[in-house]
Amino acid sequence: MDKKTLRDVDLKGKRVVMRVDFNVPIKEGVIKDDTRIKGALPSIKYVLDNGGSLVLMSHLGRPAEKGYEADFSLKPVAEYLAKMLGRPVAFAPDCANADKEVAAMKPGDVLMLENTRFYKEEQGKLKQKEGQSDEEFKAKKAELKEKQQLLAKKFASYGDIYCNDAFGSAHRAHASTAVVTKFLPVSVAGFLMEKEIAYLGSAVENPVRPFVAILGGAKVSDKLAVVQNLLGKVDTLIIGGGMAYTFLKAQGHDIGASLCELDQLDYARDMIAKAKERGVKLLLPVDNVAADKFAADAATQIVGDEIPAGWMALDIGPKTTELYAEAIKGAKTVVWNGPMGCFEMPAFSKGTFGVCAAVAEVKANGGVSIIGGGDSVSAVNKSGLADKMSHISTGGGASLEFLEGKALPGVVSLSDK
Repeated sequence: MDKKTLRDVDLKGKRVVMRVDFNVPIKEGVIKDDTRIKGALPSIKYVLDNGGSLVLMSHLGRPAEKGYEADFSLKPVAEYLAKMLGRPVAFAPDCANADKEVAAMKPGDVLMLENTRFYKEEQGKLKQKEGQSDEEFKAKKAELKEKQQLLAKKFASYGDIYCNDAFGSAHRAHASTAVVTKFLPVSVAGFLMEKEIAYLGSAVENPVRPFVAILGGAKVSDKLAVVQNLLGKVDTLIIGGGMAYTFLKAQGHDIGASLCELDQLDYARDMIAKAKERGVKLLLPVDNVAADKFAADAATQIVGDEIPAGWMALDIGPKTTELYAEAIKGAKTVVWNGPMGCFEMPAFSKGTFGVCAAVAEVKANGGVSIIGGGDSVSAVNKSGLADKMSHISTGGGASLEFLEGKALPGVVSLSDK
């Protein structure tokens, strides 16, 4: 990686402002999944073990950006982190006014700031109101951008070094993820960020072949750029999930009441032709689990690649699962983003878990398997095979944009080596 990391800076006596991704599911003050907190621990411990102190900042959920909301407070996360670290974690109830709490810090201290998204300036996003002139909107946008700079400057004033360990937010040019780097002499990547870029980067830029990409999920439109970018790099592209039926319809198959994006049919035809042209094996479902309604208790039947009228395909069928598993078996690099069906419902989970079992074998056979964030991560965790994967990405949107070949603002803004 050509960006500086925590290993490249002297941390003794320094205060590190670290952007982490503690956007974790919380119900009634209880943290339901601590994967993201655990992911940041190596960076946090490294700073403390090397004589530094830490100011942690993160967002949580999607508050209204109009100030404090109890449901989106990071206080329970600070308390949880304190237990994990076995040391106190102080809490600043206002991320933009934490001077008092920061001034009280000593080497080895940890301070957590309240949710950065309680301030509109964090994201710096504005929608044009109805009846608002373009000129007026432009002026409001410029004003918000100026305020975003001030918030970022405030964050920077809390420390000597900036560290970004929030890969899940690296595709956003927010005050706490990218703009802040303008106001500090050195900005480095944390270990989680470094690991994400190392795995995803080598998979996309320098894969050990055969390279197989598995794409699933509901919509083709969400994965347009990924399909396009990966077609130039992979040996085999496997498509499942709701997006597969747009491809099947594009080939002239009947898909019944299955999910389909009619405005993407030409795109799907184009991708099928491109795959052929480039010698890429493009695999689509040959059989499917069809349901008479979208429900866990629906009547189901296994059908081929023609879905009967009034029925919807909600999972790939057993022959397809076998076909996909066979294609994955010989791979040396596998990237998987998106489930094969509605795996949350047991009747439609076999395809996703079957693919999951095949991907789990890759690492054992000396290959690299990368789970690219989002629902694929939930599926892998649910399957109990998480420890059999080489790398599970913490960022859904960020992984996707990386796989699209886009530069991520949170990475670009870090100091070069």
